Amino acid sequence: MKRYMSLWCGMLLLLMTSLAHADLTIEITKGSDRATPIAVVTFAEQGAQLPTDIASVIANDLERSGQFKPLSRDNLIATPSASSEVNYRDWRAVDADYLVVGKVGTDGSIQYELMDVYGQERMLGKVINLAGPDQSRSAAHRISDEIFEAITGIRGAFSTQIAYVTSQGVGENIQYGLQVADADGYNSQQILSSDEPILSPAWSPDGQKLAYVSFETGRPAIYIQNLATSQRVRVSSFEGINGAPAWSPDGRKLAMSLSKDGQPEIYVMDIGSGNFQRLTRSDAIDTEPTWAPDGQSLVFTSDRSGGPQLYRYELGSGEAKRLTFTGNYNSRGRFSPDGETLFMIHRGSQGFQVAKQDLETGRLVTLTNSRADESPSVAPNGTMVIFATQQGGKGVLSAVSADGNASFRLPAAQGDVREPAWSPFLN
Repeated sequence: MKRYMSLWCGMLLLLMTSLAHADLTIEITKGSDRATPIAVVTFAEQGAQLPTDIASVIANDLERSGQFKPLSRDNLIATPSASSEVNYRDWRAVDADYLVVGKVGTDGSIQYELMDVYGQERMLGKVINLAGPDQSRSAAHRISDEIFEAITGIRGAFSTQIAYVTSQGVGENIQYGLQVADADGYNSQQILSSDEPILSPAWSPDGQKLAYVSFETGRPAIYIQNLATSQRVRVSSFEGINGAPAWSPDGRKLAMSLSKDGQPEIYVMDIGSGNFQRLTRSDAIDTEPTWAPDGQSLVFTSDRSGGPQLYRYELGSGEAKRLTFTGNYNSRGRFSPDGETLFMIHRGSQGFQVAKQDLETGRLVTLTNSRADESPSVAPNGTMVIFATQQGGKGVLSAVSADGNASFRLPAAQGDVREPAWSPFLN
């Protein structure tokens, strides 16, 4: 128990800095040399004016995916607003593989088209009707999703959201917040405010609820909160540790780490009945469970081998098998959507970094070059991993592509941001 409480203390110390409530701001920190050149032309406005620069949002979305390199507006050779106005030879001259054009109609609708420059063909063309101008940014993300899928064959994740924990104040006067924002850091909303720490937000599979740990009663307890109604329920508040909630893929169960019977072990709670089932039984610290996409097994962090490593618990057999052997520290495992890769925090010679391991071959690859990474969370399409790290003595959120070739950072205006969780697809 003493070892586990020291881990909790370490996590809390990481939260003890300040944060002003604000949207996060994206900074591209590394672009991929293999990114596909694409031109996104400023959308023409035919009377109606929207509060959002549609083309800018689309270009930023595509750039931070790491798979596209939008041309700067200074390099756009022309400003067509429809495919009928496009001269493909001009766009080949500036090395654009794809071209996006569009316009805002007099009724506020958005029309866009995607062209394959070298194939000289129109790939997409749609009209999006808005319920109101405030929907223009979400419409731009939807367009980005459709363009991304049309070119790559992978569903876009720009219309998803992220949850994260913030803190404001210093010393004993710290205010903690649980925030939800668009995947690009905009439209942040505070879901919960507390004088006590908040940890480990986890999205339900339908994206309608968050489970998290709160210390508001003076000790850790796990809550489930409905995002639409703000209604919440406390589901676990045993003596000792109640931590690391993780939803099953069908949304019916919640895995967690509890120390109610002694050492922290992995338990599963049936949300409907409230019944608990203990899975692991060891003298070690077992924590940070995560479900495999098929719901047939869980991966968790345990120090049963002498240091934190990742183990897989098979629900059918009840057996736990060690998965990680590279280095003396591997924790916070998170599956790729296809279940073939496990992302994690790995301690190497440079510090704590995001890494991935192929579950078939066991090969581990480090994806980041920072030194204090934590809390990785995988995008629902598996193309990016968001995580918390340090910049200038502050906690910030960063993201890296699944191949490690591109990255971006989402710092707040001031203070710390921690514990990111990427939502599932929301529609």
